[in-house]
Amino acid sequence: MDGLDRHRSLYKGTTPPWKETYRKRCVDRLRNSRARLLEKYRHVGNSPHSRPGSFLVQEVMEEEWTALQSADRGLPSLWGKDDIGQMHSVMGEHDELALFEEIQQELMSQELSLIEEYEKSIQFEEQYLASVVEGMEEGQRHIICPICHMNNLTVNSHFTSCPCGLYINTQQKNVTVEVLQRLLETRVSEHMEDCLDNPVFSTTANPDGSSNLLISCQVCDYLSVVL
Repeated sequence: MDGLDRHRSLYKGTTPPWKETYRKRCVDRLRNSRARLLEKYRHVGNSPHSRPGSFLVQEVMEEEWTALQSADRGLPSLWGKDDIGQMHSVMGEHDELALFEEIQQELMSQELSLIEEYEKSIQFEEQYLASVVEGMEEGQRHIICPICHMNNLTVNSHFTSCPCGLYINTQQKNVTVEVLQRLLETRVSEHMEDCLDNPVFSTTANPDGSSNLLISCQVCDYLSVVL
């Protein structure tokens, strides 16, 4: 009786003790590999609904099974250099195959959710950046206030302000509408590289009485000074 047969005989008709550990480790690895997942998705450049299979699920399952097997030599080797199909051929009709397929489907669902969140964030970024510059009026661009999202900012060589209460002293900073627009776009895009959630803007008072415009995210703890 080889290692795989011994493994099957131990847990036939029951839930293997490794299932929940393996499932949890796969889920955690997928979540922690979000940046890698989105990089693969951006490289492909397709809608998640138009691409069969998955982007990262197979890699995650292979990596975690290898890690689990290294801690428990009684677990069989299921993957070779090919793909998850090889594991299926090894498992055959046995109960473990259904467990792997169940975990695979859960991971693919979570992967799709991460991609859909990313798509929503991209839409938010595009909508925000489109609204940052409202248009042209008498040759002057107008930037929508990133805090109240209602009023046009007043931007000149002395200060940047909004009727909602935003006031930033910009003397000696050479701030123009174009400069502020680039700063806003850069910070929003910078945050979007690593986080799917929408950032917020706020002001903070400094000890000398001056203020700064900040962009932050409570989900990923991103914080940066815009102005």
